[in-house]
Parts: sequence; structure tokens; C-alpha cells
Amino acid sequence: MPAKPAVKKPTKGGKKGKSKVAAAPLKSKVADVKKVVNPLFEKRPKNFGIGQNIQPKRDLTRFLRWPRYIRLQRQKAILLKRLKVPPSINQFSSTLDRQTASQLFKLLDKYRPENKKDRRARLVQRAKERAEGKPDQPTKR
Repeated sequence: MPAKPAVKKPTKGGKKGKSKVAAAPLKSKVADVKKVVNPLFEKRPKNFGIGQNIQPKRDLTRFLRWPRYIRLQRQKAILLKRLKVPPSINQFSSTLDRQTASQLFKLLDKYRPENKKDRRARLVQRAKERAEGKPDQPTKR
């Protein structure tokens, strides 16, 4: 391997380049506000190192041996969350009760598109009324 050429580092005195920017004048004038400490409260810092203060109580429920039915229901919940079901299929995972479903179908029936038979009947009726001489009123669409 060829040896790398030695790079000269600039000396301390011969440094050229950026000059330091002076600090903002307002910042130096602002005095540090000391927090008021109540002398009645005594500081007692705890040291949780080995052989020092007793460690604080921690929640160890994660490390328990849980009953089988609890473990199973938790695993099931996790697996169901992992299942990626497309929204178009997932919308059928819950069903409406009978009363709500019947109300919904009644509402949707009003907005159902007109089939050929109904359209023909409507137009024939309109033509008869025009032939009788009644004023023509366009039907609601």
C-alpha cells in the first residue's frame, strides 16, 4: 500500500477564518431568578445503588404465570389485531339487528333506481294526463 502524504495542520497562532460574534447585549443584563425554597421541607435524596436504599416497588404482573384462559384470550386478541382484512370484507364482520336492518332497507328502497317496467308505467300515465289536457308537471327524479 502506498503511504499517505502527511497533512500539515494549521498552528494555533496562524489560524485565519471566522471571527467570533459578540453575544447579544440583552442576554448578559438579565439576572438569574432564584427559585424560592421552603426551609421547612428537607431534601432527602435516595440512592438506589447496590447496598444503598431499597428499590421502589415495581409492577411485576407481566412476569406472573397467568391462568390459561387469560393467556388464550390475550393471544387471540393479538392474533386478531395482526390479521389484515381488507375494509371491503371487514364491513361485514358485524351485522345490524333486525329492526334497524328493516328501517335501512325501507330507506334505501326510496332511492332505488327505476326499472324499465316502472319507468314505462310512469311515462304512460304522464302521457294520458297530457292527452286529457291537464297541465304537464315533470315528475321528481
